[in-house]
Amino acid sequence: MFCENLASLRKLKRMTQEQLAEKVGVSRQAVAKWETGESVPDLERSRQIAQVFGVSLDDLVNYSEENSVIKGAVPPKGKYIFGVVELGKDGEFKLPERALKVFDLKPGDNLVVLGDEGNGIALINEKSFFDLTDMIRKYKK
Repeated sequence: MFCENLASLRKLKRMTQEQLAEKVGVSRQAVAKWETGESVPDLERSRQIAQVFGVSLDDLVNYSEENSVIKGAVPPKGKYIFGVVELGKDGEFKLPERALKVFDLKPGDNLVVLGDEGNGIALINEKSFFDLTDMIRKYKK
């Protein structure tokens, strides 16, 4: 997975092996070996590579298209596409299991529903929303 993810991210960013090598302080040959799976970078180099591409270290190493809703390169750090949900007759829907896990949501939690006619609907944890509005109020004073 790592070698495929590295090659696809590098190509997506239109970066040569030489350019990536310069950014992380290795030879072009080292990058070539990583992309063919002949070797893997150490943890610190892997962290640097993830930073260069703006992805999480976990996704750089473990991302697999098989487990993803959208096919393509590793998603940017902190960005998710959890899938499609079906809206029921009364407007109810079930959040995907992975979304519940990532955002630590449990039955009984309250979510604030935000909407923008041009951009769509967003859900935010009630506590986070009110913490944010309190912070804005304090800032304005």
